[in-house]
Amino acid sequence: MSEQQRLLTVENLRVTFDIMPRNAWPWTRPQPLKAVNNVSFTLNEGETLGIVGESGCGKSTLARAIMGMVPSQAGKVVWLGEDLRGLNLKQLRKRRQRLQMVFQDPLASLSPRMTVGDIIAEPLRTHYPDIKGAELREKVDAIMDRVGLHPHQKNRYPHEFSGGQCQRVGIARALILEPKLIICDEPVSALDVSVQAQVINLLKNLQRDMGLSLIFIAHDLSVVKHISDRVMVLYLGNVAENAPRAELFANPRHPYTQALMAAVPIPDPERERAKPPAELEGDLPSPMNPPSGCVFRTRCPLATEYCGREIPVLEDKTGAGHWVACHYVERDEELN
Repeated sequence: MSEQQRLLTVENLRVTFDIMPRNAWPWTRPQPLKAVNNVSFTLNEGETLGIVGESGCGKSTLARAIMGMVPSQAGKVVWLGEDLRGLNLKQLRKRRQRLQMVFQDPLASLSPRMTVGDIIAEPLRTHYPDIKGAELREKVDAIMDRVGLHPHQKNRYPHEFSGGQCQRVGIARALILEPKLIICDEPVSALDVSVQAQVINLLKNLQRDMGLSLIFIAHDLSVVKHISDRVMVLYLGNVAENAPRAELFANPRHPYTQALMAAVPIPDPERERAKPPAELEGDLPSPMNPPSGCVFRTRCPLATEYCGREIPVLEDKTGAGHWVACHYVERDEELN
């Protein structure tokens, strides 16, 4: 894609939190927790980037740092050629009209004291206070109909809706400002499987009809495979692998990605019993005390002493956009 079609560029983004140890003395210094560590990627117009990884790997923190909801200590978040990290709150608020977010818990993300009509209309009242009365109601009715909700339900409260309906309310609220990018932070993880499919198909249809770009965060690799154009795998705040969807699922190169895919259950009992066991062992290390060198080395079947000394560089191993951070994944030209 051309440079003009690039919406978002994240360069070496780093987010660190200062955590005070338990039972610490008053003079004890806080310990840094590296939630996001030098993450880089690009997103083009109409594209969907899937982000996967275990709980605690920094997916949600990355999303909030892009939105400016948590402070980042280094790097760039370039939106349409402008670095958002250099803007003040007033300037950032204006840019957020084109950047919206859908959260994980559909009920907890909606105010229980507001009707769904007011919840959906709130962004318009905030950014476009001149839109009032019949025009405001028409816009709310139109977007509710577009996400599969009946406009006559706008006077109800969130607790009167199912989880899937509440997520549709959250999507409608994000769409009311006609954004270019929606960041979906595990939007289907709290829903039943059948409802998950409905919400995923809704997002795909809205993307096609409205020309949206999506950042889709999930644990479920099958969901990511269904909706994404590219997939980025995070481990302990670092990018392990980033590749086009078809390439990643056909040829996962990083040992962590391979282990994630091996852990996905197969619905055929015989094939499930016959497949080799996942080689990923142990728990995710603490981001307050990450391993030296390669952060994955403590759980990696390929790890050697060298992995503990040198941090692997994220490199395009194919020359076609398949980026991997591993000492022992060879380039294609080295294999030929």
